[in-house]
Formats: sequence, structure tokens, C-alpha cells
Amino acid sequence: MSRIETARTGISEPDLDRLLASYGLPDEDRVRLGDLARRGRARVWWTAYRSSVPDPYDEYVALEAEAVAMAEWEAQVIPGLLQTDEYARAVIEVGADIADPVIIQRRLALRMARQAMLIRDLPPRLSVVLDESVLRREVGGRDVFERQLQHLYDASHWAEMELLVLPFSAGAHAALTESFVIFDFAIDTRAPVVHSEGLTGGQFRTRPEDVRVYRGAFDDLRRRALPVEASRSVIARLSDAPS
Repeated sequence: MSRIETARTGISEPDLDRLLASYGLPDEDRVRLGDLARRGRARVWWTAYRSSVPDPYDEYVALEAEAVAMAEWEAQVIPGLLQTDEYARAVIEVGADIADPVIIQRRLALRMARQAMLIRDLPPRLSVVLDESVLRREVGGRDVFERQLQHLYDASHWAEMELLVLPFSAGAHAALTESFVIFDFAIDTRAPVVHSEGLTGGQFRTRPEDVRVYRGAFDDLRRRALPVEASRSVIARLSDAPS
């Protein structure tokens, strides 16, 4: 106990739960404190990058590290977890809020480090719908973009990945206004969270009725998108990857 209280060592989740139970805390308080402990452990690896990112992004990385499933709709760029370093640099460099090359490099390093979650023992399940325009916008120049498309094609074969393309022919859909991510977490840990991005930062939504709206929009996107194999063929054709 003394080592835990003086921060010389951490506390495991089972030990924390037993300790809170012995203190007689209500279930809702035990869930809340357990959630804080998990988020604290998730943040450890990226603490060194925190000074280079705004607070909302800080929270985003914490949610991403804890999620067991993510559903993402992207209408502008390749999602960060699927970006190559060259493509990511091109995206970061045009950000309206930074010009310092040191901060750009730190943000790039953080974006690449985030991708380690995809190769951990229990990676999150990813369901991604990309607008066809994302596959045609040559971010970073043609050579950089070709390599990014090849990486995206390879990622489409990952076991925990569902990668779909929404073709131009799909017409109007329920998510015309913004790109977004829905984070889902382990049972009995925390409620789902939706994040949408804007020029001045992201916005988080946790109200159940809001989450239902976004989940419905994502379901609409999946219905309108090309099936997995057809989506993969589109990516292969545009990247000259073997299909």
C-alpha cells in the first residue's frame, strides 16, 4: 500500500477493484475510478508528446488507446491510424495552428506511435468508410500518394479491419456534414463516445441520443458503400496494387 500511495508502483485493475470494494464505495464510483485508472495507464506511453498537441487531441488519443472497436467515416483524408509517415507529414504541415518544425515532427512521431495499437495482442476492431474523393486527393504529391494507397490496400487485408469505399455514385447520404469516429469500449467500462473534427479542434459527444444519431449515420454509410472486395479492387486499381 505504501508503494502505491507514494507512486512507486501502480495498482492492478483487480487490486483496485478489491480495494474500492473494501472501502464500501458505490458501484458507480468504482466504475468511474476504474475508468480513470485505465485512462491513466493508457496515457503513459504518449506523455512525452503532450506538449505538442492541444487538449482535445490529448483526450482523443486516450480514447483511442482504450477503445475495443472504432467506426470511422472520413471524407477528406486517410485516417491517422492508416497513414504512412510521408502522407501524415503532408497532412500535419498544412495544419492552420502550427508552423514550428519541432512541433510538426513531434506530432508526426505521435501519429506514427499511435499505430502500434494495431499490432498489439488484442487490437481494436476497425470499421472504416472512406469517401471515394479520399482515394483521389493526391496529398503529398503523386509518389507519396501512391505509397499511401499501397499501404491502404495492404491494411484492407488485416484481420480486424473492415475497409469500405463510398463511391461517388452513392449520392446523398446521412453523413454529408462531417467526418467522425465512434469509440466503443469493453463491456461495463464506459459508454460510447463520438468525436468529430473541425478547424479549431474536435468535439466529443457522449449523450446516448447523439451517439445513436451518429451510429445510424454510419450504418447508412455502410449500406451505401461498396462491399469489402469491391472496395479493395477500387483501391488496387487506383494504386496499381495487384488485386
